[in-house]
Amino acid sequence: MKLQFSPEQNAFRLEVRQWLAANVPKQKLPTYDTKEGFELHRQWEHKLFEAGFSMVMWPKEYGGRGCDLIDWLIFEEEYYGAGAPGRVNQNGQLLLGSTLLDFGTPEQKAHFLPRMASSEDMWAQAWSEPNAGSDMANISSKATLDGEHYIINGQKTWSTRAIYADWAFGLFRSQPGSERHHGLSFLLVPLNTEGVTIRPIKALDGEEAFAEIFFDDVKVPITNRIGDDGKGWHVAMATAGFERGLLLRSPARFQQPARRLIQLYRDNKAAADRDPAIAVAVSKCWSDAEAYALSAYNTVGRVNNGEKIGAESSLNKIFWSELDLLICQTAMDILGATGELLGSAPLAKEHAYWLDAFLFAQAGPIYAGTNEIQRNIVAERVLGLPKK
Repeated sequence: MKLQFSPEQNAFRLEVRQWLAANVPKQKLPTYDTKEGFELHRQWEHKLFEAGFSMVMWPKEYGGRGCDLIDWLIFEEEYYGAGAPGRVNQNGQLLLGSTLLDFGTPEQKAHFLPRMASSEDMWAQAWSEPNAGSDMANISSKATLDGEHYIINGQKTWSTRAIYADWAFGLFRSQPGSERHHGLSFLLVPLNTEGVTIRPIKALDGEEAFAEIFFDDVKVPITNRIGDDGKGWHVAMATAGFERGLLLRSPARFQQPARRLIQLYRDNKAAADRDPAIAVAVSKCWSDAEAYALSAYNTVGRVNNGEKIGAESSLNKIFWSELDLLICQTAMDILGATGELLGSAPLAKEHAYWLDAFLFAQAGPIYAGTNEIQRNIVAERVLGLPKK
């Protein structure tokens, strides 16, 4: 497969590259799992918005640039290639934003999308519950319709960014007596609403990356519902498709670490070659990252021609999450004990990047639906295999 870009696409790439070269912070921003880091990332993303690079594939009236998904892939390649800061509002922009474009009313799009693109509003995802993780159909948090409002009671957990975010989106059981995927509604909740309590959860690295959210008689207007009452499952599955497919994890996110891994191998070749399997793993990481990129361009071409990704997004999710694990594990194998040093250790130097990446990669096969569940989806809906 040979990619050939149009003159307009090449001009767009050059524009993005030049802007990033002039504007990417020279010093790495603090982690966005701290209050200071979160706000600095919000400022960075607002700067992207002002330059027209926040959500390049959204319509201009909603704060985008009116580009297609090919341009988005180009932007992502340049963004990661420039070492730009991680995107803290990706749950809102890439997941909820795409959902609103498909399912939101004109009023909802006009209100929420520009504020999302500018990062004036920062979003958390509120799906998982103590007894409903990958099995979202087991959700029990209730939203009782009372006139023009829902009254929400229940608990969500593992809500990324919820500590500092302004809003959360999630599924709530709005029809009494309903079971499984029936009777759920997709609601948007301001996290400063009376009755909302947020408790931080520490990640493996000790940072407060997640949170539990408790809802006690939280009043949310009916206008904050996406789609029809009781039909939220259909909306949520579209959001999950965006998360498992291309949008949350673009190929560039893995191409850049794969290139960095090659350099790490070259810098430590004498030690790494004591185990011949390491060189094989490095080669596989690079080839898999490039294969994922080519597959993404193929998929985007199909989407631009009006096709739907559907259950195939589960294949993407399995592939990118396991690729991430392989890249990071191979780096740790090259570094040996040095790779276990925290960033605060004088000897860690730039190698601390790999420990952070390794710890985060462990979550990949779990979030966005566990890979075990994704394999079931592929078996049943892609391959047509019977249920046991």
